[in-house]
Amino acid sequence: MTCECFLLLPRVCAALADPRQPGSDDTCLEKLLDWLRCLAALDPTMELVQDNPCLTELITSVLALPEPSPSILSFTLRLAGILAASENRFQHLQEKLLVRLFGRDGPLNSAVWEDASVRSGWVEGVHSMMHHQPALHFLCSGGGIDVIFSLQGDPSLFVASAASQLLVHMLTFSVEFETTKPLSTKDCDWPACAQMIIKRIEDSLQSSSASHIEQSLKLLTSLFGSCHATWTEALWLGIAKQIESFLTEETVQAQHMLVNLLLNMAWSPVFYDTEGSFWPLVTSALEHLTPVQAGPLAVGILRIYKCPQDVRIQALTVLLQPMDCILRAASQPLEYAGLLDESVSDPITVESLLSSKSSCVSLLCQTLGHLEELLSLIYLPVNLPFTSLLRSLMTILQFCNGFLSPASPLGSTISRILINCFRVQRSALDVLAALSAKRGCDMLIGSLFDVLLAYLESPNTSPIVLKKTFQATSKWLMRLQELSYSNSQWQQTEKILGDVFLVLQKRLCSPCWEVRDSSLEFLTVLIERLSDQDEFRQSLLSSEVPRLTENLLEDPESYVRASAVTAMGQLAFITYFAPESPVAGNQYNKENAVAKLQEILSTDPEGFPRRAVISIFTEWLRQGCTGQLEDTEQFVSRVIQTVEHDLDWEVRLGGLELVKSFCNQTICQLGLPKCPYVPVTSGVTSSTHQSELLQIFCRAKLFSFLFRSLCDCDKPVGQRACDILLGLRSAFYPNSTLEHSQGTGDSPASHGIAWLQRTLRQGSLAQNFPTDGGNGVDFQDPESMMLALGTIDLEELHDELNKSSDHVEKSPQSLLQDILATVGTIEENEADCY
Repeated sequence: MTCECFLLLPRVCAALADPRQPGSDDTCLEKLLDWLRCLAALDPTMELVQDNPCLTELITSVLALPEPSPSILSFTLRLAGILAASENRFQHLQEKLLVRLFGRDGPLNSAVWEDASVRSGWVEGVHSMMHHQPALHFLCSGGGIDVIFSLQGDPSLFVASAASQLLVHMLTFSVEFETTKPLSTKDCDWPACAQMIIKRIEDSLQSSSASHIEQSLKLLTSLFGSCHATWTEALWLGIAKQIESFLTEETVQAQHMLVNLLLNMAWSPVFYDTEGSFWPLVTSALEHLTPVQAGPLAVGILRIYKCPQDVRIQALTVLLQPMDCILRAASQPLEYAGLLDESVSDPITVESLLSSKSSCVSLLCQTLGHLEELLSLIYLPVNLPFTSLLRSLMTILQFCNGFLSPASPLGSTISRILINCFRVQRSALDVLAALSAKRGCDMLIGSLFDVLLAYLESPNTSPIVLKKTFQATSKWLMRLQELSYSNSQWQQTEKILGDVFLVLQKRLCSPCWEVRDSSLEFLTVLIERLSDQDEFRQSLLSSEVPRLTENLLEDPESYVRASAVTAMGQLAFITYFAPESPVAGNQYNKENAVAKLQEILSTDPEGFPRRAVISIFTEWLRQGCTGQLEDTEQFVSRVIQTVEHDLDWEVRLGGLELVKSFCNQTICQLGLPKCPYVPVTSGVTSSTHQSELLQIFCRAKLFSFLFRSLCDCDKPVGQRACDILLGLRSAFYPNSTLEHSQGTGDSPASHGIAWLQRTLRQGSLAQNFPTDGGNGVDFQDPESMMLALGTIDLEELHDELNKSSDHVEKSPQSLLQDILATVGTIEENEADCY
C-alpha cells in the first residue's frame, strides 16, 4: 500500500460509516473490495488490520448504527469475510465482530435482512472466510448451515445460486481437510460439517416438497460438476435409490432436473466404471424421460469418449428416433431403410409429439440442433447412418416447402404443420451443411441438389432461409467437385453449376436487399473455394453473374455495395488477373475496374463499402496482382493519400495493412531478408538497396502516413502504425548500429526530427501535425526519414499506445479519491473521470 493510500483509507472508512454522508457509488465499493481482497491475499498475517485499524473501526461503527443502509451493511459483511479469510485475522475478529455479523444476533433477525443485497453480502462474506477449519466450525456451530439451506430458495436468483455454490464449497472443504482416513464406499465416516450438509440433502430428497428436491438436485449437479474426488462415489451410493425413484414417480416432477446431474456425473472419472450403478441409471433415464427431456442427455452422452457401447447405442437411438419417424411418415410402406432397427421408447410417443403443432417444431429443432452439434465434433464417437440421415433431412425440407405429398396420415399431418416453417428449415439446412463433410451420401447428391435448387428458386423462401440454403449449397458444391475428380462426373457437375448460376442471376436482381446481399456473399465464397476448377470458371464467365455483380457496385443499400466490392475483388482473380482468362489481356477493363473501386473508396458516403475496397486492394497487393514495382508504388501512393483522411478508423487501419504488405513485398522483391516483420541479425546490407528502398517508400508517401497515424485519435490505428515503423527500423538499423545512429548531429534535419518527436509524444492531442516540409520535417527525403527511424523513441511511443485508457484512473489512490469526492468530503472535485 502506498503512503498516499495509507493516508486516504482512514478518511474513506470514516466517510462510509457516517450515516449523514450520501451513499457512495456501488461500483466504487466493488472496486474498493477488489483492492482490499488483493491486499489481504498478498499478506495473510495480522499486519493489514494492525496497520489499518480503520478497517475494523468501520465494521464496528456500522454495527453500532441503528439502521445502516443496505449497501453499506452489504459492503461491511463482504469486507469482514475478506479479512477473516486468514486464520490469524479470523481469530482477531471473531470475539467482537464476526458473531454480530454472521451469527443469529446479526442482520439475520433484523428488518434490513429483507434487502437482497444484504443477504447477498452475507453469503459472499461467509464464502470469502471459508478457507480454514475455525471458520467452518464457527458457521456450523452457530446455525449457519440452516440459513444457507434456506437461502437456496431465495427469491433472488443471485442469492439462491450463491448459497448453493457456498454449500458445495463447504462440503468439499470439510471432506478434504477434516477427514482423518480415506472414506470408504461401504463405511463412510463423514466429518461433522459434511455430515450435517449430507443429512440435509438426503432429507430434502426424501421430502414431499418439490422446491426442496429441486434445490438439492441443483446442489448435487454443481457438486459433481466441480468435484471429481473419489469420495463423491460414497455420497452417490447413499442417494442413488432415491434419485432413481424420481424417474418413475409421477407425484414428484423432478425428471427435468436429472439430465444435467447425470451428464456432470458422466464426465467424472469416478463413474467411468461400467460395473457400478451409474450407467444402468443413465439407461433407465433414456427410457423413462420424454423425448424432449432425453434429447439433451443423449447428445451429451454421445460426446463422452469413455462410455459403455450399449449406452452409446441407446443414446443414439433416442436422438435419431424423431428423424426415423419422419422417414416412416413420408411413405407407407417404407420405400427405403429407416434410421433405426428398434426404438428405445414407445414410437407412439414420438408420433404424438410430431402430430401436435405445439410440440412438433420444438422437438425437430432440438433434434436437429443436437445432430449439428454431434456432426461438428472432430472425432465422432459413434457411427451415424449418414445416407438415411440425409434422406430424412431432405424429407423435412420437402415437407416445409410443400414439395412432398406423403401417403400416410401421419406424414400429411406433419406436412401441414411444417409448411413454410422457417425455424425447422434453418435447423435442417445447418445439419445439411455439416453433413457435407461426411462420406457415404454420394449416391443422393443429385436428389439433394434438386431440393436445394427448389429452395433457391422458390419465391416463398424467406431471406433468412435463403442465406442458409446458399451456405449449404456452397459446401455441397465443393463436395461435388471432389466427386467429379474421382468419378469423372463432369456432365452432372456442369449441369448443376449451370442451374446454380441461372438461379443466382435472378437472385442478384431481387427487390429485397437482404437477398441481393446473401447472393453476393454466396458468389464470393464460391470463387474463393472453387476458382481453380475449370468447369466452375467456364460456367461463371458464360453467365450474366459478373455483369450483374458489377452493376451492384451502385446499389442503394450500403451493405450490398460492400458485398459487391468483395465479390468483384474475387472475380478479378478470374476475369483480369488470371493469365488464362479470356479478358485478362484487356488492360482497359482492368483499369476500369480498379478506377471504380477507387472511386468508391474516395466518394462512398458509407463506411462498409470503403472498408471492403481497402481490404480487396490489400488482398490484390498480397497476391501480386497490382503490376510491376513502379505501378504498385503509384497504386499504393494513391490509395494511402485517399484513406489517410477517411473519417472511418477501420478504413485508415486497412490502409496501414496495405502499407505493411507493400513494405514486406518491396523488400522481398529487392532480394533482401523478409523484413521488417521478422527481426534480422544484420541490417539492409547494401547501401544501394537501402537507398533504393527509402526512395520508394518516400515517393509513395508512406512515412507521412505512418507518422501521422501515430497521432490518430483511434488507438488501434496508432498501435498498428507504430508496429510497422518498429519493423522498418529493425530492417534499417540492426541492434549493433542503432545506438550509433541516435547520436545525430546539429543538422537542420535533426531539428525537424526533434520537433517531430515532441509532437508525437502528444499523441492524439497533437495539433497541426506537420506536412511535408513543415517545421523542417521532409517526409519525402530519404536521409531525413532514415534519421527519424533511428532517432525517435518508438519503444516509448509503443508503450504509451498500449496503455489502457484508464490506467491512471485504475489506481487505488484514484479510487479512494473518487469515493471521498462522492460522499462530499473533498471540497474541490478531485474525482477522476471514468
